[in-house]
Amino acid sequence: MLVLNGVLQDAYWAFLVILLFALMFLLPFILLLQSRIDFKCLPSRLAWVTSTTSNEAPLIVQMATQCVVKVELTISCKNLLDKDVGSKSDPLCVLLQSTGNDQWTEVDRTERVKNCQDPEFSKRLCVDYHFEKVQKLKLGVYDIDNKSVDLKDDDYLGGFECTLGQIVSTKKVTNPLELKKGKPAGKGTITIVADEVKDNRAIVLEVEARNLDKKDMFGKSDPFLEFFKQADDGSWTLVHRTEVIKNNLNPSWKKFTVSVGTFCNGDFNKPLKVACYDKDEDTSSDLIGEFSCTTANLLEARDQGVEFDCIHPEKQKKKKSYKNSGVVRIKNCKIEAQYTFLDYVMGGCQINFTVGIDFTGSNGDPRSPESLHYLSPDGTNQYLNAIWSVGQVIKDYDTDKLFPAFGFGAQVPPDFKVSHEFALNFNPNSPYCQGIEGIVQAYRAALPQVRLYGPTNFSPIINHVARIAAGAAQQSNAAQYFVLLIITDGEITDLDQTKQAIVNSSKLPMSIIIVGVGEADFKAMEVLDGDNGVLKAPSGEPVSRDIVQFVPFKSFASAPREALAQTVLAEVPGQLVSYFKMRNIIPVNPPAPSK
Repeated sequence: MLVLNGVLQDAYWAFLVILLFALMFLLPFILLLQSRIDFKCLPSRLAWVTSTTSNEAPLIVQMATQCVVKVELTISCKNLLDKDVGSKSDPLCVLLQSTGNDQWTEVDRTERVKNCQDPEFSKRLCVDYHFEKVQKLKLGVYDIDNKSVDLKDDDYLGGFECTLGQIVSTKKVTNPLELKKGKPAGKGTITIVADEVKDNRAIVLEVEARNLDKKDMFGKSDPFLEFFKQADDGSWTLVHRTEVIKNNLNPSWKKFTVSVGTFCNGDFNKPLKVACYDKDEDTSSDLIGEFSCTTANLLEARDQGVEFDCIHPEKQKKKKSYKNSGVVRIKNCKIEAQYTFLDYVMGGCQINFTVGIDFTGSNGDPRSPESLHYLSPDGTNQYLNAIWSVGQVIKDYDTDKLFPAFGFGAQVPPDFKVSHEFALNFNPNSPYCQGIEGIVQAYRAALPQVRLYGPTNFSPIINHVARIAAGAAQQSNAAQYFVLLIITDGEITDLDQTKQAIVNSSKLPMSIIIVGVGEADFKAMEVLDGDNGVLKAPSGEPVSRDIVQFVPFKSFASAPREALAQTVLAEVPGQLVSYFKMRNIIPVNPPAPSK
């Protein structure tokens, strides 16, 4: 027995020694394997699924991670159809994404390029890329001849459908445009270049020029700049286009910001080309001159500015005495962090949601099924659908879930005087409703108590929210932002006062969403949406930034409820960022800088 115990002990110690040597041998391979695996891309947790039979071992099922990245799409077209008489088309490209059941929602759109059949759009189209999803995209090119944001009355120049995966996998896609399936849009083509957004830095440039060549017969020149980066294949990609400055040979362009990824792919030594053109409305723009540089060259302007001769290649060849066609001066160039909507929200910014509801007489008697305020058998109407659609999204960004709700254009008890700013709960000292459900309950309770009247004045409720936003703006931090949802059935009566209120509000942490219900003509309402021109107050003062988004509810009558929210809220993230950027305010808790 003692001999047996001794043998077992020897075997035990021998096993431990072998195990120790095995671990020492395997450790380098384990470390090597660890270095080759990015554990950030592994699932953050494992789901244990236990079988119903107790003697079966549990199965480990990996939960798929949703690795979401931002992708920027650069769009250019060739040989577009010419739909304008006496001039070329004015193209714009819109990006749509499938939401299923042959429904599409707009994700982004480029700027409009005037009189051009071969446009290179400078505005990038940004879209979230989900590896685990098939994301069907549709790019449509339109000839824009009016100020309406609605594309239904614009000429369609062709489109192209594909998946985001197809674009990302090849990085660059060129395809013919089609007017419909199987019908080519002439010789028109579209080229899409994809770039991943993975650098939160931005380059900020201030540029001016002097002594530019005179290109116009009856004037000077109307100069603008285009910045290009060189691709790996040697081709040039447009990264930014400045505004046009009319009749000026010594222009100074507005300061602009471009992400480092877009501008130079994060490579400060990547070749760049800057071209200066004279803008012609009816013909192709004339080259004044150009120069080559790198981002590193531009950054030398941080101390005292840097200058480049603007050279016209043909003139340089013809004249030995040719010096330049002007001088472009980089007044200032710097790199700064570019914070996103999520940086501000995750950094502690609260989004305060307020609702304003139209109770004017044009809505019709709420007791009549013809009225826009009539509650259907299921207890809903267009007003409530709009509140639910937008509120269900935005409520998640407000911690206390207390939302002020107001009505306007009604005679209000007890004296039944007309009010354009009454609390839905009839408590002016505390107009807050608990959650979206609270707004709905207050609306249903107020409906039989008020008398629908008029007129349709927006300015009082806009000014009400603006006063609160002005108080928050005094804090000089990114702690609060305000979103006002106005739901209305008709045209504004106090248009001038509303324009002034919007111009004033554009300087504050505030956005305004207007949803038009019913079948009214909302053409005048679109003036307030600055997508196709700068809104100005009666005094001529322009808005500091675009803060208004208008959509007609009827456009979403047959669409899923979330489609309305996606459209009306699409511009809020950019508007929030634009305000804090305008004020040079960083997130309360900013993320770590990119390396």
